[in-house]
Amino acid sequence: MAGVHAAVIPAAGLGTRFLPATKAMPKEMLPVVDKPAIQFVVEEAVAAGLDDVLFITSRGKRALEDHFDRNTELEVALAEKNDSDRLALTQESTDLARIHYVRQGQALGLGHAVLMAENHVGDQPFAVLLGDDLIDARDPILPKMIEVREKHGGSVICLMRVPRQDISLYGCVAVEPTEDNAVLHVTDLVEKPPVDQAPSDYAIIGRYILDPAVFEILHRTQPGRGGEIQLTDALVELAGMPAHEGGGVHGVVFEGRRYDTGDKLSYLKAVIRLAVERDDIGPDLRAWIAEQDYGSSP
Repeated sequence: MAGVHAAVIPAAGLGTRFLPATKAMPKEMLPVVDKPAIQFVVEEAVAAGLDDVLFITSRGKRALEDHFDRNTELEVALAEKNDSDRLALTQESTDLARIHYVRQGQALGLGHAVLMAENHVGDQPFAVLLGDDLIDARDPILPKMIEVREKHGGSVICLMRVPRQDISLYGCVAVEPTEDNAVLHVTDLVEKPPVDQAPSDYAIIGRYILDPAVFEILHRTQPGRGGEIQLTDALVELAGMPAHEGGGVHGVVFEGRRYDTGDKLSYLKAVIRLAVERDDIGPDLRAWIAEQDYGSSP
């Protein structure tokens, strides 16, 4: 069975929830303390052995491409100042992986964004990482997902238990147990179901290992919820297909640290949670937070 070497990162969204900050800057470049959110995602892929990274971008994402390119003028200036620490930080993103870009001309949904990777990926399995979910480097999930793909074939999705009342915010799955408590056999998937119709409290979060059979399905998948081509719809079909045709879907249950940067409040929580754990600024930040009186005027 072919190994997984490529990571596809959809980054074509408009970032409207973060306007006006994202009027001229991609939402993927919003800093989490002092590093763009998207760099955390690329680092996660590389740590899992995925050294070929394809971004699905759109108009206005030039800053994202520049971030992973060389900035010779800045590097020379830092070298002349003997600022080796900042020079290393500047070069860090450039040397992470082999990075490629494909433009998604129209925002037609996650399924369409994945389909844009077909020519690059070919007939090999591949990972998809969504930038709104930051997985703590201390709790990697991709290696386990790749292991499950190697054992069972088909596709693998990342699952997380959420409070039942929140399940309508996520894609949701119907599952059956396997011999591994951390791995579930997925029998059905529903995109953002009403709470009373959700088949479980297992939500899909933004990590996937997909069999290349998904491309043929996406080619004929009609627009669904929101008028978009939903990856969930393709996964439903894959779940019902035999393994020798690339079918079957398994879910790996994630119980580690995850930071949601998908909306303003969650993004701020992610920044604070990561900042307070840093050795350089964490102690002072924790002390400052403890001193604040939020019940009075500034």
